[in-house]
Amino acid sequence: MTAPKLSLTTTTADEATVDAVIIGTVQSDSDPGGVALAPGSERVDAAFGGNLAEILRTVGATGKQDEVVKIPSLGKIPAGLVVAAGLGRSTGDAAGVSAEQVRRASGVAARALAGTRRAVTTLSTVDLQAAVEGTLLGAYRFTEYRTEKGDAPVERVDVEPPAQGTPKEYRTTLKAATAIAEAVRTARDFINTPPNDLYPASFADRAAALAREAGLTVEILDEKALRKAGYGGVLGVGMGSARPPRVVRLSYEGPKARKKVALIGKGITFDTGGISIKPAATMDEMTSDMSGAAAVVAVMVLASKLKYPLNLTATVPMAENMPSGSAYRPGDVLTMYGGKTVEVLNTDAEGRLILADAIVRACEDNPDYLINIATLTGAQMVALGRRTPGIMGSEDFRDRTATIARATGEGGWPMPLPDELRGDLDSKLADLANVTGHRWGGMLAAGIFLREFVAENVSWVHIDIAGPAFNNAGPWGYTAKGGTGVPVRTIAALLADIADNG
Repeated sequence: MTAPKLSLTTTTADEATVDAVIIGTVQSDSDPGGVALAPGSERVDAAFGGNLAEILRTVGATGKQDEVVKIPSLGKIPAGLVVAAGLGRSTGDAAGVSAEQVRRASGVAARALAGTRRAVTTLSTVDLQAAVEGTLLGAYRFTEYRTEKGDAPVERVDVEPPAQGTPKEYRTTLKAATAIAEAVRTARDFINTPPNDLYPASFADRAAALAREAGLTVEILDEKALRKAGYGGVLGVGMGSARPPRVVRLSYEGPKARKKVALIGKGITFDTGGISIKPAATMDEMTSDMSGAAAVVAVMVLASKLKYPLNLTATVPMAENMPSGSAYRPGDVLTMYGGKTVEVLNTDAEGRLILADAIVRACEDNPDYLINIATLTGAQMVALGRRTPGIMGSEDFRDRTATIARATGEGGWPMPLPDELRGDLDSKLADLANVTGHRWGGMLAAGIFLREFVAENVSWVHIDIAGPAFNNAGPWGYTAKGGTGVPVRTIAALLADIADNG
């Protein structure tokens, strides 16, 4: 479904000829159970005689996070409706609220305005980038397979700029925030497309079409090319499906690039677990097992739009993990790309096998940094829940990534790679096994497995998004049900940081 059109406006919210005005509310610290107006609401409040907070409180507003309260303007302002979006408690800093609070409030407001033609937001006066991202992501709906589409997203949102800054700075921020949100929406679209339509060959073709349109260099390796080059992990995982695997390689050369970054994303278009089959309950969510690949493709297109001064390569392995007479088995030994051998003890630990091939191939390009994204382990959710990615890898780069991830609002927590777990990956037949044989530290063991394939001179990070990639509950903040697009914004911010600081 189409996204809202966002544009800067010089008309203040109290004078704008629109259908709705979006303001922010916060929980009052001085009055328990009370509500206060967020910065940016002053002129709208003045139009209501300074009584807007009391009016909102009367109809039940509390300012809690994700709350939306609508009241008629009764002619006080040209807009017919005031939409008060809850930001939660004040942070106590200069702005009073964080960027993530603005992003979430903008998201719930945009979702609540479905079917509306035009609105103006004051949340952008607090944080322009966060308000733009939240609005575009909150308005997201995936309706391609519905015969009845329901209300269209809000058609247009005018954004008031902050008091500080120049028109050029505002335009730059709007452009960047819009592009980042569009990248997240692209990843969501990929994730939400059902696996009968998104399988390795079709995923590769769709990714290639987007990449070529963005001016990227594209290479697609089919099953014959994979066999010739020795991609044993990708071929092993994909051999049980009637739909053969692919590896997509995308390249971007930025202006005055000083650093080279490799991106890798797990692209299992559907995961039954193979012969080590998963339980039937929630197996439908395994349509999201290509979320890492979706994020990488979206980020590569974004890099071209924003012209990051970096050289980027993406290596995206795509396969469908199915049980059949031709499927790989527990006990098989696979020869990976580069020659290392792996004993398969569990065919449901397939993601690390296709990623190992991709990591070795990516390291042949001699990157300065390698970023791996995957819905890799259920153990990530056991350790960190459904919203916090686990981040592993080279310690400095791991911590840098985790700090940036939390700053974007997508979250992330640095996790160790304990040396004692490496011995549990020893195999009786091959160089290593694909699982430890016990359930302890499963997320960390998967990271240790991947580390075996990373070249020694490469700073690398592995982001496990098994839970955060897919929202199986109701919408919240700017996050819709289904694919979330995590960690597109984190990777975008990380690449910008590398471009600025090396």
